[in-house]
Amino acid sequence: MAVLCKYGSESWPVNLPQAQVLSALQQPIPDPQTAVAAALDVPLGSRRLEELVRPGEKVVIVTSDITRYTGSPLYLPLLVERLHRAGVADAEIEIVIALGIHRRQSPAEHQQIVGPLYGRIKVSDHDCDDAAQLVDLGTTASGLPVQINRTVAQADRVIVTGTVGLHYFAGFGGGRKGLVPGVASRTTCMATHFSIFNPPEAGGRHPGAVTGNLDGNPVHAAILEAARMVKPDFLFNTVLTPDKQIATAFAGDLNLAHLAACDLARKLYTVPLEQPAELAVVSCGGHPKDINFIQAHKAFDYGVRALVPGGTLILLAACPDGFGNPTFADWFRYRDLQEFEAALRARYEINGQTALATLDKAQHYRTILVSGFSAQETALLGMEKAESLDCALKMAYEKLPTTARTVVIPDGGTLLPVPV
Repeated sequence: MAVLCKYGSESWPVNLPQAQVLSALQQPIPDPQTAVAAALDVPLGSRRLEELVRPGEKVVIVTSDITRYTGSPLYLPLLVERLHRAGVADAEIEIVIALGIHRRQSPAEHQQIVGPLYGRIKVSDHDCDDAAQLVDLGTTASGLPVQINRTVAQADRVIVTGTVGLHYFAGFGGGRKGLVPGVASRTTCMATHFSIFNPPEAGGRHPGAVTGNLDGNPVHAAILEAARMVKPDFLFNTVLTPDKQIATAFAGDLNLAHLAACDLARKLYTVPLEQPAELAVVSCGGHPKDINFIQAHKAFDYGVRALVPGGTLILLAACPDGFGNPTFADWFRYRDLQEFEAALRARYEINGQTALATLDKAQHYRTILVSGFSAQETALLGMEKAESLDCALKMAYEKLPTTARTVVIPDGGTLLPVPV
């Protein structure tokens, strides 16, 4: 049978009978409302939400933007219902969209994020560059500046929400990342993420700043330390299946609940790989995981883990929003990796880090990209453009034998192959 791989809002069949299909661990999916209620009823390291808030308090709920589906249309109304039980009215609640350094959201996107709360609860976008919207909380013990969204910082109660998945250098998403970079200044975002680098005399990336790892990960440590300065009252995180169903949920203390979610995500999202492949066909998993290249890069980063050195990767990434940031493409004026790293250390940008990681992999693996980019834009990334999946396979087999070991990864933006 053909394997269906998503491309934007479409699904394309991949018919490679000899290929190994890598997929996430399957487990029974509970009723999502039951899963949310169970997490809220027994929070980890915290009192229940209804016991934390008081009538008349200003409550801010931080939630993710449109680039990552979290289940928010379902769980946000349930959180608000709990707040109502504690005597908090709609007018005392505000939802802040944790844009980090991403673009503003449209009204239609706000509606997608908050679901039936749209028009009832005030919704605002964080702006990392608007000084009037920011409050300086000081510096961390390691000397990093912490500037946070004013609405969040001045709230009586802060609830952080999101979803936990793999992250290519913070180890896992979710948890503390809802606050930093979610509602932090650009300066704070850059300062915490700069921790990815070894000291200049050693050069390169810190070995602990890798996918699926928190222990000894300097980026995770920097983000968590900064996020704790906000003193959030409550965390709610989902763990989703690749097809965006709620597998389970976790609530409670910022760190304890997040660590529990990471443990489950690690089990669900890593798959053993007995033998590396010569060819990998990787779908990001469709919209919104391929809304732009910065998001699609996650599938690229995880997918090459399934390949032999110098192997070929076909990446299906629609990218209707283009690269995802106006400065992303500018970084590709550097083609030498050492020169690139030196420039990035001198003027760090998170998008520059993603650009460096992209070029590094593109120079070590043959990458054929099926996307909305032009041939020139694709070449800028160090990749070859294919107009369709069939064209990409034809291009791949021009340099590979038909017997090449092959893997297909339908949910590349979620799944991490782990050699055994």
